[in-house]
Amino acid sequence: MKPVNTGNSGILGRQSTLEYRPKKTSFLIWLIRAVRRKPLGAFGGVLVVFMLSISIFAGVLQNFDPIEPHYAHRLLNSNSTYWMGTDQFGRDLYSRLLHGTRVSLLIGFSAITLASVGGGLIGIIVGYRGGALDLIVQRIVDILMAFPTIIMAMVVVTALGTSWFTFIFAIALVQSPNISRITRSVTLSIRERGYIDAARAIGASEPRLILRHILPNTVSPWIVMATAELGTAILTESTLSFLGIGIQEPNASLGTMLTGVAQQYRNEAPWMVIWPGVAISIAVFGLNVFGDAIRDLLDPRQRGR
Repeated sequence: MKPVNTGNSGILGRQSTLEYRPKKTSFLIWLIRAVRRKPLGAFGGVLVVFMLSISIFAGVLQNFDPIEPHYAHRLLNSNSTYWMGTDQFGRDLYSRLLHGTRVSLLIGFSAITLASVGGGLIGIIVGYRGGALDLIVQRIVDILMAFPTIIMAMVVVTALGTSWFTFIFAIALVQSPNISRITRSVTLSIRERGYIDAARAIGASEPRLILRHILPNTVSPWIVMATAELGTAILTESTLSFLGIGIQEPNASLGTMLTGVAQQYRNEAPWMVIWPGVAISIAVFGLNVFGDAIRDLLDPRQRGR
């Protein structure tokens, strides 16, 4: 902080005072410090950006139409024409991997966005209101969390049918209870603080208290939970597609590329399962380590370390 000498004239005459101005840290400096503190998290962030980039520009980067068969070139290994080989129909695995990554990431991000908004708002409202509403919602959350994630998602998809909205809704439904529980616990702590009592004393309404005072203070754990759950959401989508109740052929997703047909050719054409498996591993690993780094950077208890 730099002291600034300011002159002040008044009844007692001129006097010098010291005014302290806080030193502002630019985003670039903060980013460099974050990379130095969390190099593995930065590497995960690079992987996430890479996966997002190839998903966005899949149509530009592809060599062939991902669903176009080339029966004369079935089960070819990597070569100058088909960079990652071909499948049982002669489709280019490289192009299918690009579009499959786009589908898996799109469903995963959409599901986590829906789960974060829905589960987070429910957690904040019931945490602030308490009482019977909180009790009922928490029992529902307990019931949802009692079922394994993939079983609950399979039940929802089977009941509602296979569509993009169904996949997103099913994954969001199984991810939202955990997010709701975290935001509720944070809200319970925030609502007991002095500035909440002060705002309530001057007549602030409940919506104003929630939107202006509670919601901004839950953003950090909200972001941490959403980032941490992204890897699980992508795994859930891949598992549903692998089991045959997710994205259907001939459309590509990372799970669809690992279905039973690919398993039949794993000895004759192992690249059919290797490449989508590597893509899933990279996406989940990058999201997990990036999420861990975000959690540590936003946790006040970790800032001094």
